[in-house]
Amino acid sequence: MYAESDLIALSAIQHFVFCPRQCALIHLEQQWSENLYTAEGRAMHERVDAGDNSYRPGVKITRSVHLRSLELGISGIADVVEWHRTDGDMQPFPVEYKRGKPKSHDADNIQLCLQAMCLEEMLCCRIEKGALFYGKTWHRHDVAFDRSLREKAVVAVTGAHRLFESGVTPPPEFGPKCRQCSLQEQCLPETISRKKAPGIYLNKLFAIFEEEEM
Repeated sequence: MYAESDLIALSAIQHFVFCPRQCALIHLEQQWSENLYTAEGRAMHERVDAGDNSYRPGVKITRSVHLRSLELGISGIADVVEWHRTDGDMQPFPVEYKRGKPKSHDADNIQLCLQAMCLEEMLCCRIEKGALFYGKTWHRHDVAFDRSLREKAVVAVTGAHRLFESGVTPPPEFGPKCRQCSLQEQCLPETISRKKAPGIYLNKLFAIFEEEEM
């Protein structure tokens, strides 16, 4: 169990999966720079979070739900948690809002899965799925919290804790994703050595986890 003072923000895990260097720049070095994409994302979250709790037949909708897991050492806020009435019980169903469109990596899915794992610890329940709503496509995608995704989520949390404990910002790995990052000027991915690429670092963490499972 982690102490309250050691909890890492859920947003930091999402940043870590996308790019460990970005995570370190934001959460260790306290660097931040806004661009069009981050501004649009912030505005979307503000609109969602500002809404009141609401109801529709069989579903209660709560907003800005505070989450934490002492077992995983994380805390944060869920944009929306829907409570679906099933056989007389209210089943939680987390919904995360994103400004863009579905991505090729698992950062958003892992963030949502960790929200569910926090709710499971807080409510002593099991949550099988949630949803991601993307503003660019205006479409909602269900996400199943299967064993594979849960394992990836645990690996990501473990890696983020190791990063925070080390206090060391990884070197950059320049790639297509860098072009939309708001921290290009702080990161300088094209000019700094790539000897220890963040992507390789994350792959090694997954490899370690797989070896431990064998």
